[in-house]
Amino acid sequence: MDTTKFLEILAYTLPSVITGLVAVYFFNIFIKHEDQRRNFTLRKEKQQLSLPLRLQAYERMTLFLERISFSKLLVRVKPSGSGLAEYQNKLIQHIEQEFEHNLSQQIYLTDTCWNAVVAAKSAQIHIIRAASLDKGIADTEKMCEHLLQQSVSGEMPTQAALAVLKSEVRSIY
Repeated sequence: MDTTKFLEILAYTLPSVITGLVAVYFFNIFIKHEDQRRNFTLRKEKQQLSLPLRLQAYERMTLFLERISFSKLLVRVKPSGSGLAEYQNKLIQHIEQEFEHNLSQQIYLTDTCWNAVVAAKSAQIHIIRAASLDKGIADTEKMCEHLLQQSVSGEMPTQAALAVLKSEVRSIY
């Protein structure tokens, strides 16, 4: 009689235990899906808030690259009667100031994009220094002509960095 009573109790409790385990399993799946849905909604809201800031950072970096291109830089920073070394320092200082003004934008750009901007800035400075060391360039006007010819004749670092910026902005959409 004990075994029959035990089997009878087991017959009643076993379906209850199985039903409880199934309920817990489905409840866990439901909670997991709700968390995923909530995370997706939060990410979407955060992206909607950060997208304008990111686009503004790309715009500012585009403006920076345009401002340090030789065709725009040499128009803004005119050669004065000073020497070649002083004009070189003036151009480099202008590029550095522009860069420092936009330094905070790096938090909104990808590492690839930021590295392209930094490389373009460094390359522009290197080109200016190389031009000032060229023995064929005697004065600031010759230096301006040389830098403008270089910008017309080949692809400049600023153009390469702009291509990276444009590519990244296209990938956002």
